[in-house]
Amino acid sequence: MKKNIAIIMGGYSSEYKISLTSGNVVFETLDREKYKPYRIHIFKNKWVYVNDEDMEFPIDKNDFSINVGSFKIKFDCVFNAIHGSPGEDGYMQGYFELLGIPHTSCPMYQAQITFNKRDCLSVLKPYGIKTAESYFLNLGDTINEDAIIAKVGLPCFVKANKAGSSFGVSKVHKKEDLQNAISIAFKEDDEIIIESFLDGTEVSVGVITYKGKIKVLPITEIVSENDFFDYEAKYLGKSQEITPARLTPEQEDKVNKEAKKVYEILKMKGFSRSEFIFKDGIPHLLEMNTVPGLTKESILPQQAAAAGISLPDLFDNAIEEALK
Repeated sequence: MKKNIAIIMGGYSSEYKISLTSGNVVFETLDREKYKPYRIHIFKNKWVYVNDEDMEFPIDKNDFSINVGSFKIKFDCVFNAIHGSPGEDGYMQGYFELLGIPHTSCPMYQAQITFNKRDCLSVLKPYGIKTAESYFLNLGDTINEDAIIAKVGLPCFVKANKAGSSFGVSKVHKKEDLQNAISIAFKEDDEIIIESFLDGTEVSVGVITYKGKIKVLPITEIVSENDFFDYEAKYLGKSQEITPARLTPEQEDKVNKEAKKVYEILKMKGFSRSEFIFKDGIPHLLEMNTVPGLTKESILPQQAAAAGISLPDLFDNAIEEALK
C-alpha cells in the first residue's frame, strides 16, 4: 500500500521561495509506485494542502490531517523541505514528535542547536572543532565598535544568528561600515554574530544517514564571483560549485573527519551540509544546515550524484530512514 507523504514547504522566513522550489522538486521526484505525495504549504497565516489544480485545503493542526471531500487523510511520514523557521529551527520537529509522526529531518534539539549559529559553535568548541573568532550581540546591546574590531579584526562578517541563505550577512572592510551591517543583520534576527574573516578555500560537506550508516558525501569547493558566498552567489549563478573539490588528499581526509565528527557529536540524523574554510591547512567550521537546498542544482544533491546516489534514491532513503 502506498504511503502518504506530506512534503512541507514555505515557512516564515525570507527563505520561503527557495523552500517552495525545494519542496516542489521533492514532490515531482518521489516514486509514485511507493508514495502518494502531498504538497503542504506552511505559512504564518495558513497551513494548507495544495492539490494539482492549486486548490487549497486547510490542515487540521490537532493531528496534522486534511479533509478532502468526505475523505480524511493522515500521513505516514513528513518530508521536511522548509529552510529557516519553523522547519529548520526545531518547531516543526517538536510538533511532529509530539504527534508521533515520523519526519525526515533531525530531532528537535539538534535543529534548535544547529539553527542557532553561536550556540552550535559553543557546543562544538570543547570537542576541538576549529571556528573563526566571534563576537555576539543581542538587539539593544551597546555597540562598542572598537571592542568588536579588537576581537575579530577587519575584514569581518556580520551575520544574523538565526537565518540562512546568506540573508542578513555583510562583509565589513572598514570600521565606518560596521554599524550599517549590524542594522542589516538585526532586520533578520534579534541576535547577531560577528566573525573574523578566514582567508582560504571554502568547502561544503554533506553528511547524511544512508542505509543506516553515516555517509560523508563528495566535497564541494565554493568559488564565489562576489566578495563572499552571498545570496547572488548561491542562487543567481555568481559562483562556481566544484564537486569534487580541488583538495589535497590530506585536506580531504581532514575535512571529512571533521564533518563526520560534528555529525556524531550532535547526534544528527537525516541531511546535513556543513561549511568549512581552510586556514593554515586546518578546516574551520562556519555553520551547519540541516534542511539544505534540494533542487537538482543544489549542493547536497550535486554531492549525492557524485557519490552515485540519484535524487529519487536520496529522497527515498530519507523517508525510509525516518520510518525506521
